[in-house]
Amino acid sequence: MRIVLVTGPGGAGRTTLAAATALAGARRGARALLLTTESSAPETVLGTPLGADAPTQIAPGLHALRIDPGDRFRQEFLAFQERAGAALDLLGASPLDEDELTELPGSEDFALLHALRAEHASDDWDLIVVDMPSAAETIRLLALPAQVRRYLRRLLPPERQAARALRPVLAQLAGVPMPAQKLYDAAERWESELAAVQRAIDDPGTSVRLVTDAGPVAAANLRTIRAGLALHGRRTDGVVVNRLLPTGSADPFLAGLSGSQQAALKALREEFPDVPVHEVAHLGRDPRGVDELDELIDGTAGEIGAAGPADGPRPDPWTVEDRLATDGILVWRVPLPGAERKGLGLVRRGDEIVVSVGRFRRIRTLPSALRRCTVSGAGLRDGALEIRFTPDPGLWPKSD
Repeated sequence: MRIVLVTGPGGAGRTTLAAATALAGARRGARALLLTTESSAPETVLGTPLGADAPTQIAPGLHALRIDPGDRFRQEFLAFQERAGAALDLLGASPLDEDELTELPGSEDFALLHALRAEHASDDWDLIVVDMPSAAETIRLLALPAQVRRYLRRLLPPERQAARALRPVLAQLAGVPMPAQKLYDAAERWESELAAVQRAIDDPGTSVRLVTDAGPVAAANLRTIRAGLALHGRRTDGVVVNRLLPTGSADPFLAGLSGSQQAALKALREEFPDVPVHEVAHLGRDPRGVDELDELIDGTAGEIGAAGPADGPRPDPWTVEDRLATDGILVWRVPLPGAERKGLGLVRRGDEIVVSVGRFRRIRTLPSALRRCTVSGAGLRDGALEIRFTPDPGLWPKSD
């Protein structure tokens, strides 16, 4: 299975290009699904109303599913309310009815991740294309499962459940279910769900595709986005430059716009030398319906749907280099293409390291060898952050 997460700056046309990518996959014979949380734009682009209960067939091989965050929130809240019924009764709380529930901020993110997990676990599709939020929000969304799992482990460490066998006895004595047991049961369910989402995101066949216009600051806008994706180990499989005007126009106005776009296109290719940059022509209108999406596909020779699966498991891009024999240090190398020195931050907290790139942050647990070392320096070289560790004499194993 291939999963393509389509994102980019707002207004660049990512919903249209997500639909075109899914259609291109279907035209190549794949069972393709488009996932979106947008309410009306996908229906306009596809020319077909979408249901929220089951995928809607758009064309041979192509289905689309519009995720309803409100419905997902209501289902989860009512299920939680039912599980916590005894505790709520003890507190004298009045349960909420379904018709008075309105989703909270962040519900859309969890609904999208839940749908991605469910479809990834199925055997119904060869290609899933996800119409993601804007690029900065996508990076935070993809980091969410790992972050929440870390919070759960810190707040409710599994090893503290050692005394859980006593809780049924305590519950009988108290006459009510023990809240601690309910809390750990909920944490286990969340951990299981988040782990499944993490597997979908980390799958070797999952990649991110960036959609952008060819404006004068396009390369600069994507530079931090690329670094943020790399910080969290996300693979960028392509950049799609949308709405390109034809070159060689006799009209000075159109010729000037086209020239500016070509300059931006050149800058993007220089910014992403190791990533395919696909060009999508401007149709002179916003595409509507499968026939007009086919025009976009034909204009790129189907390239936007041509990415193949990764070969085998994806290795951890954060690698440790042993320079003990030559320099007396270990180096943890963190690939951060697009990062700039002024936006980098590095903090060690016990057995963890916190790396910041602009507004994005990631916390990683140190490998066992590096826990017995002190951080002796760091530098950004050739698109990678190299963190230098010197063995701590009090902790490092002594040779005979």
